[in-house]
Amino acid sequence: GIAVHKAVIYVCDTILGGLEIIDLNDHTFEYFQPGGKGELKKPVNCFVDQNDFLYVADVARGQIVIFNPELRYVDAFGLAEESKLTDVFIYDNKIWASDIKNRKIHVFNKQTHKLIFSFPNAKYKTPAYLYSPTNLFIINDQVYVSDFGDFKIKIYNVKGDYIRSVGSYGMGHGQLVRPKGIAVDRDMNLFVVDAAFENVQLFDSKGKLLMFFGGSYKGPGYMWLPAQIIIDYDHLQYFQKYVDKSFNLKYLIFVTNQYGPEKISVYGFVEPK
Repeated sequence: GIAVHKAVIYVCDTILGGLEIIDLNDHTFEYFQPGGKGELKKPVNCFVDQNDFLYVADVARGQIVIFNPELRYVDAFGLAEESKLTDVFIYDNKIWASDIKNRKIHVFNKQTHKLIFSFPNAKYKTPAYLYSPTNLFIINDQVYVSDFGDFKIKIYNVKGDYIRSVGSYGMGHGQLVRPKGIAVDRDMNLFVVDAAFENVQLFDSKGKLLMFFGGSYKGPGYMWLPAQIIIDYDHLQYFQKYVDKSFNLKYLIFVTNQYGPEKISVYGFVEPK
């Protein structure tokens, strides 16, 4: 998992049992391994909200662990029953978490951390059913869920009602085998990481494939078991110098790789000046 906030990059590290924190302003690299109640066992994804609070989805703890802007432990919460929370997202003053074991998306109150509701309430083998939800992204009141077990990205509204899906199982263009990280840009284009193809596929707002990039590792720009993707509009100044002068950098795309020499790859979505 990866998050970028106020010129700081946070990267989950399941082997470390913590995070790496990279400061683009100070040019520093630090390990974050909290102890006590905040001890992390297998952090897989993270999110930083507008108040600078860090939320970590720890699949081994089955909890979301929260740290304040000074990275001090605040709270940890989940469900009473056993769960495996694989991603966390803050939206509409609520905490959203994907649960791969219980095949649900859980929505918690941001202040009390109490469960508000879970979805989908769908029968097995129906389009709305989640087999193995791993990652989620929320924008414009639409909840995108990467269903690793059904080889699709499923889209719901914020009430939990199913809308549609993108992708299908297969080896062709626009098809998926191991979908993981997902992100949506401001034009409602959907980016999907596929750990099998080791690439990112880009779909428009109607689910039509536009392009793909990456591929099995051969050097910089390729991918090696990619996991998560985020889109960032706020830190262009750190990367504009790498773009051809005839193009403007519209936004950044960060992709994490679990293996290989490039653990974080940064791509630029550009447009002609």
